[in-house]
Amino acid sequence: MMDIRKLKELIRLMVDNDLTELDLRDKDEQATLRRQNSLAPPQVVHQVGPAPAPLPPATALAATPPAKATDSEAELVAIESPMVGTFYSSPGPDKPPFVAVGATIDGESVVCLIEAMKIFNEIKAERSGTVVKVLVQSGQAVEFGQKLFLVRAG
Repeated sequence: MMDIRKLKELIRLMVDNDLTELDLRDKDEQATLRRQNSLAPPQVVHQVGPAPAPLPPATALAATPPAKATDSEAELVAIESPMVGTFYSSPGPDKPPFVAVGATIDGESVVCLIEAMKIFNEIKAERSGTVVKVLVQSGQAVEFGQKLFLVRAG
């Protein structure tokens, strides 16, 4: 467990120097302090144990022209990326994906991880239905608003 005095000192240094993020790691602990702006108090994320190993990069897919939307595709709803980062379909390289085609999801279902600035963010479906298509590969860079999954509402 990180010493609270050290943590308070780091926060004070962060505020005094108008830093928005501080990421400290060693072999046993990880601490990330983040502020949204200079007026907000720092947010602390603390992890004990080794940081998750990055997944190997996926091979790039050949560019294919977009297919015309069929009537059934018009009924589909997209789950979009809420941030820029790296998409991961599973919690680890040897773990099964969070969701696959045919999976039934609800609004609270975690569908993937997006790594942004060395932080792994769980992305929730925020809608109910059945996953019809996964649009990105694990390890692929994604943009804000990029479609990740197509879901048939239900």
